[in-house]
Amino acid sequence: MHRKSAHFLFLAVLGMLVIGIVMLFSTSAFARDAHGDVYFFIKRQAIWLGIGLTACIAATLVDYHFWQRTWWLWFVVALGTLALCFVPHLGMRINGSRRWVGAGPITFQPSEIAKIAAVFFLAWWFARFEKRSANLIYGFAVPLIFVALVVSLIITEVDLGTTALIGATTFVIMFVAGTNSILLGTLSAGGLVGLLCVASWMPERMSRLLAFMHPENYKQDAGLQQMQALIAWGSGGMEGLGLGNGRQKMLYLPYAHTDFIFPMIGEELGLRVSLLVIFLFIVIIVCGMMIALHAKDRFGLLLGCGLVSLLALQAALNIGVTTSLLPNKGLPLPFISYGGSNLAACLFGIGILLNIYRQAKLEPESKTRVAMQARVTPRI
Repeated sequence: MHRKSAHFLFLAVLGMLVIGIVMLFSTSAFARDAHGDVYFFIKRQAIWLGIGLTACIAATLVDYHFWQRTWWLWFVVALGTLALCFVPHLGMRINGSRRWVGAGPITFQPSEIAKIAAVFFLAWWFARFEKRSANLIYGFAVPLIFVALVVSLIITEVDLGTTALIGATTFVIMFVAGTNSILLGTLSAGGLVGLLCVASWMPERMSRLLAFMHPENYKQDAGLQQMQALIAWGSGGMEGLGLGNGRQKMLYLPYAHTDFIFPMIGEELGLRVSLLVIFLFIVIIVCGMMIALHAKDRFGLLLGCGLVSLLALQAALNIGVTTSLLPNKGLPLPFISYGGSNLAACLFGIGILLNIYRQAKLEPESKTRVAMQARVTPRI
C-alpha cells in the first residue's frame, strides 16, 4: 500500500480539483458578488489554482527538512500577516470578521499561513525534544504557549472555526508525539469549554449555536443556510437534478459556491457523487497517514500527521456543518470550495506529503520499518 500511496493521493486530489472546478462553474454565476461576470469566480480560482500547483510542485521538490530549519521564519510571517488584519486599509472586515488582508484585487486569509506555520513549529518542537514529550513543561506547556500566540490573533478576528481546527490539529500532533494522555484530555475538555464561553459572549456566534439546537425557530436568519442545505439534499436524492439544474444556488442558499458547495453537489449530482467526494477524502487521509508513518525521521512523521489532520478535520467540519451535524463554522471544503488562499495552502500541504514520500523511498525499507515502530511507541 505504501508503495502506491503517493499515486492514489495524487489521483484523489486531482479528482477533487475537477469536481471543484465543475461545481464552481455551475454555482458561482448566481453569487451576489459576481459583479455581472458569470466567469468572475472561475477566473480568480484558476489563478489561485495555478499558484497552488506551483507551490505544490516546489514543495514536492524541496527537501521537507527545509521547513524544519526555517519554521521560525514562517511563524513570524504568520504572526505578522495576522496582525495586518487589524491594520486600516489592509485588513478587510467581511460579515463581522476581520479574516482577510487585501490590496486592490488581491486578497488572502493569513490564517491559512498560520495553520501551516503551527504545524511546522509543533513538528520541529517534538522532534527536537523527543525524549521530553511526556514532560509537563516541554511536552505540554511550552508548545501550547507558542500555538496560543497564533490562536489568540485568529480568535480576535472572530474566526472560531479556524481556532477549533488548529486546536484539534495540535491535539493530534501532541498525541502522536507522546504527550501525557491525562494532560491531553484536560486540554480537549478545556478547549471545548473555552470555545463555548467565547461563543456565548458573541451574539452572532451564540445565535448559530441556538439555530443548531433549534433550527425551526431560526430558519429565516441564523439557521437559513443549514435549512436551505437540507432542502438541497432532499431535492437531489440519489441521482440529483442534473449538473446546472440546481435551484438553491439561485440566491436561496447563501455562499453556495464557498462554504456550502457540498449540498450543491448533492442537489445537482446526487448522493452517489457526494459519497464519492467523501471516499476521495478517505483516500487522502489513508494515503497521507501511510506516507507519514513511513517517513524516515520523527519530524517527517509529525509533519505529515499534522498536514493530514488539517485536511481531514477541515473536511469533517465542513461536511458536518452542511449536513446540520455541527453548528455553522464558516470553513471551506478543501480542494472544492471557492477560496484561493485555502486552495493554495491545501496544495502546498499535498506537495510536502509527496516530498516526505520521496525522501522515504531513498531509505532502506528495513531501517524505515524499525524507525517507524520506535517513533510511534506511546509514552505515558
